[in-house]
Amino acid sequence: MKKHNFSAGPSILPQEVLLKASEAIVDYDNSGLSLIEISHRSKAFVDVMEKARALVLELLGLEGKGYKALFLQGGASSQFLMVAMNLLEKRAGYLNTGAWSQKAIKEAKLLDDIYEVASSGEANFNYIPKGYDIPSDYDYFHCTSNNTIFGTQMKAFPKCDIPMVCDMSSDIFSRQLDFSQFDIIYAGAQKNMGPAGTTLVVVKEDILGKVSRKIPSIMDYKIHIKQGSMFNTPPVFAVYTSMLTLEWLKGLGGIPGIEIENEKKARLMYSEIDLNPLFKGFAMKEDRSDMNATFNLVNDNLKDTFETMLKEAGISGVNGHRSVGGYRASMYNALPLDSVKALVEVMSELESKA
Repeated sequence: MKKHNFSAGPSILPQEVLLKASEAIVDYDNSGLSLIEISHRSKAFVDVMEKARALVLELLGLEGKGYKALFLQGGASSQFLMVAMNLLEKRAGYLNTGAWSQKAIKEAKLLDDIYEVASSGEANFNYIPKGYDIPSDYDYFHCTSNNTIFGTQMKAFPKCDIPMVCDMSSDIFSRQLDFSQFDIIYAGAQKNMGPAGTTLVVVKEDILGKVSRKIPSIMDYKIHIKQGSMFNTPPVFAVYTSMLTLEWLKGLGGIPGIEIENEKKARLMYSEIDLNPLFKGFAMKEDRSDMNATFNLVNDNLKDTFETMLKEAGISGVNGHRSVGGYRASMYNALPLDSVKALVEVMSELESKA
């Protein structure tokens, strides 16, 4: 039986994507070779890479606006340093909204001075700071759009006169935004796009080449752009599966289409959290993530009963992160509404038993 997969990542992928990807592993496009056996320099895979990169810009509404899409390796964690290597000359401002922001700050500090424009750390990151100032003489401003661990999401982004960099690892392609307000967007594939193994970077080309330091070739965005994401051997399977997922998303009506479904899932989930007296949400209501709903049991004595019921219902991956405890329902693009209904039914049934 296919389980209801609420894993925070690597996460659920569309069933049709899994089927097509599995077929390609055995025999890619009737070539007599597996996808993971063909040369990454072959026309077959170059076409895949070019299509994937083009779909990214099309779905984000960034075609013809000076942006390049790259599929790189090293996870979003490699981007914590790579962003700084390419943009940081004197000082940069960072918004601290949790674990991933903290990691980004730590890596950037290896190169130069970092200014924390605001933090929600005093409340264990259960809200998004607002009303902060971003110095206009800084090299760039960095933020994280969605925080998987704490279940918070930026609903609006600041206006700033400097380049804005955003880690969108856990909500890329999930909601409509003016993506042209960002100069660099990066995201690990393993939430809304594909399997672990590749990282999407969307960069506005004209912000590059302005630092005085020598950048190692593997860390230089300009080199990766020039080589079409082929500077070194790309993660072939992860890129191909990401391409399939982007095609699937386009077929649903793109980001506008999936946003409607994501809002339905979030409304249903948070309605149960708020109305059921056995549960309490972790994140502040105005900053709740549509991707990751974090919540706790009011009475821990019900923990064993609840988790037995979850298992019997085929619900997987809802344990909360150790930083927060409790539970976390990750509702990425490919998670069907029926899975959220199944979780809500278990929560409601627990209330009737208590």
